[in-house]
Amino acid sequence: MALSLPYIAGMTWGWTGIRGTWDDAEADRSMQLMKDRLAVNWTAITFAALQDHPQATVIRYQESPTVTDSEIKHAIIQAQQLGLKVILKPVVNCADGTWRAHINFFDVDVPCEPKWSDWFASYTEFMVHYAKLAQEMNVEMLCIGCEMVQTDRRASEWRALITEVRKHYSGLITYNCDKYQEGNVTWWDAVDIISSSGYYPIDQWEQQLDRMEGVISQYNKPFFFMEAGCPSREGSPYLPNDWGLQGAPSEQSQQQFYEAMFSACEQRSWVRGFLLWDWPSHLYEESQAKDNDDYCMFGKAAEGTVRSYYTHKTMEEAEV
Repeated sequence: MALSLPYIAGMTWGWTGIRGTWDDAEADRSMQLMKDRLAVNWTAITFAALQDHPQATVIRYQESPTVTDSEIKHAIIQAQQLGLKVILKPVVNCADGTWRAHINFFDVDVPCEPKWSDWFASYTEFMVHYAKLAQEMNVEMLCIGCEMVQTDRRASEWRALITEVRKHYSGLITYNCDKYQEGNVTWWDAVDIISSSGYYPIDQWEQQLDRMEGVISQYNKPFFFMEAGCPSREGSPYLPNDWGLQGAPSEQSQQQFYEAMFSACEQRSWVRGFLLWDWPSHLYEESQAKDNDDYCMFGKAAEGTVRSYYTHKTMEEAEV
């Protein structure tokens, strides 16, 4: 029998998790505004730890700039006091700026070269540390990886990691695969919930949802978008994953993307929600919203679009 997942009307909070920015008055204000402005019922408390480069095998999660355990606990408590359910989402990034999707090693071990076994040993230590924290703090869900495209093929290592995590954490487990990669993960049966990044071009949502439905229906598991969003700049709705795309600030472009995404997903009952991208711990001044071209929709037109849709979905769910 498939797990029943209440609708997730959520927002990602706190990225990238810079030490010293999560337990002050600005951070508390940010989370309160996120709840008030967007009518969210979930948040993904999300932060990054660093490895030096894509072939490094040590993840330095206890070092600056990564937020401390104390800061993470503070953020979780704040979310819980606001009545939000929490997904804890530890992410690994490369200090040299390479996207984590390119973390990769030889499939066959070669002496004197970095190895998958070394990397997964460090990554498992990293994830188990936060699994224990999530258990201590009664967090509802743990995301064990984000957009790790080159690692996706290492099914046996991921299964072993999940087995180890479950020794320390009794809540729900998901993995956030990257856009277009839903069909390349062969170990979805090992997690409780399937999730992916929904950065699909504004005119391709129906096509991509058709493709995804064929994949997800094989596993009898709930699905939601662990990430989805669009910068508020011209051109971004057609390439929403490109945070460096050149274009003038445009609230309307961002709003149009959200309208198209919500409209397409409204017809798909198997899409059980979103953790939208993203809401920082320290917000820009609301008076600067029209000139801000990033993903956050604080004070922008899309803020009302999200609030309206989330209110509709949670009321719809309450009536069932």
